[in-house]
Amino acid sequence: MEILSDMVKIAVLLAAYNGVKWLPEQIESILQQKDVDVTIFVSVDFSTDATELWVSELASSNPRIKALPHGERFGGAGRNFYRLIRDVDFSEFDYIALADQDDIWLTDKLIAAHQEILGSGASGYSSNVTAFWPDGRKVLLNKAQQQRKYDFYFEAAGPGCSYVLKVPDALEFKRFVIANWSLVCEVSLHDWLVYAWFRSSGLSWYIDPVSHMLYRQHSSNQFGANTGIKALMARLSLLRSGWYRGEVSKISSLLADKTQGLPTSLLKQGKIPSSFLIRNWASLRRRFRDRVFLLVLVVLGIY
Repeated sequence: MEILSDMVKIAVLLAAYNGVKWLPEQIESILQQKDVDVTIFVSVDFSTDATELWVSELASSNPRIKALPHGERFGGAGRNFYRLIRDVDFSEFDYIALADQDDIWLTDKLIAAHQEILGSGASGYSSNVTAFWPDGRKVLLNKAQQQRKYDFYFEAAGPGCSYVLKVPDALEFKRFVIANWSLVCEVSLHDWLVYAWFRSSGLSWYIDPVSHMLYRQHSSNQFGANTGIKALMARLSLLRSGWYRGEVSKISSLLADKTQGLPTSLLKQGKIPSSFLIRNWASLRRRFRDRVFLLVLVVLGIY
């Protein structure tokens, strides 16, 4: 692909782990992006399928692929992405985009994000995605409901693999990550924290109702499409275990100094009063059924 000097420059941050099976198709789809100048930075969590070797060999033969030093164990995609944000120098780019190792990007994914960001004036972008399974099934995952005043405390904007961020704001987030490294690494879902930081900083976020990527579903997904009864039971199990409330507490305490309308002292302790949740239930999630579900959990004392 010919790279024109006036193309927007995008640093794609790709987190990999035991991904040799899927990486070739994912990376090829990123390199085939239309009308943008893409460089891919790859961080590999310590793997057992020679992912490190495959990435190193690819980087040695393709100047658009940059491999970060191998050997670290992150134990999850979140910490791997935090490492990418911390260690990659993306200051000379226009945007950063986040990429999983196993999806397939449509060729207009990044240029569409650029155009929507220009048109909306947003600092952050995400989109609907199309989940697909090995049996050929495809389902559109709709994340583009109207944003609510406090939704960022209780959910991400959608799958992080759809995120595109303007570099000036991403650099501020990078400084936040470095300054709060140990606490940031305790937050499991990087996409949730990114969205929460942008929104709590008063920055505009655009959720594109159009899907520009295929979101692969398989047994190795850390978090997948959340469709069907099995997904609902898994979510209930996480709620009962306290995981969800714990993530809300970690994020709210990290962002306490940025938040309007809640006592900073309580947020720093990771506490959001039940009375506040009940009073503001219509502002906590984007989808109506999710707002009602969360309200019921709070009233029943399950949350």
